[in-house]
Amino acid sequence: MMFLANLVPMPPLASQHGQDVDRLINYLHWLMLVLFIGWGAYFIYVLFRFRQTKTPKANHLGAQTNAPKVLELVVAGIETLLLLAFALPMWAKLTDPKNIPSGQAATQVRVTAEQFQWNFRYPGPDGVFGRQDISLVSPSNPLGYDESDPAAKDDITPPMGEMHVPVGKPVVVRLTSKDVIHSFKVVAFRTTQDAIPGVPATFQFTPTRVGRYMITCAQLCGNGHAKMAGYVVVDTEEDYKKWLAERSKAGVATSFE
Repeated sequence: MMFLANLVPMPPLASQHGQDVDRLINYLHWLMLVLFIGWGAYFIYVLFRFRQTKTPKANHLGAQTNAPKVLELVVAGIETLLLLAFALPMWAKLTDPKNIPSGQAATQVRVTAEQFQWNFRYPGPDGVFGRQDISLVSPSNPLGYDESDPAAKDDITPPMGEMHVPVGKPVVVRLTSKDVIHSFKVVAFRTTQDAIPGVPATFQFTPTRVGRYMITCAQLCGNGHAKMAGYVVVDTEEDYKKWLAERSKAGVATSFE
């Protein structure tokens, strides 16, 4: 398995659960390699064994054996095992509400996708997001934030397209879309989640390496789809607190202007 990983290396890994995703991908690649070699060898055997010079009269009855059915059942069984033993438990671990940390146990971020950008909002010191409602959307309030909500007074809205999180701490993303279907994808975190209008989605990841990682949209969302990029900046705890304090001051200053 290490030989295969070195021959075709995976992208850099920067999340806690990413190793489980890579392990599942490696298992699938080994399964596909075995199937490719097996079926390829059988195909070459059939071409040689049933060549015209050896069997000039065609056999219209076909193969009289149950071997192909047995092989298909074995392959289906292995795929079912991978799904039940690896994929579903990993998906439940990351998305089940019972496993989603709340409050100060995680960094809470609200992400709103729209053509063709990513918008981020943090709940502030009180840990509670202000209300957001589609009915409040207007030219002056494009994302429908209810600034009259007391919980919104300390909410933090960073510059568009850049999301900061601390390293080693769970991040809970509350994702939605303003217009069409988008998909939040960060390859280094092995994380992909569709953003569907009217259907909020919550998922989590824990970054393990300080750095700057690109967010892409994994759903074709319009003419500007290729330009819909953002970044997750993973800071040290100290740098993250400093950034958060700066953004809080910037938000307060803006509210008094």
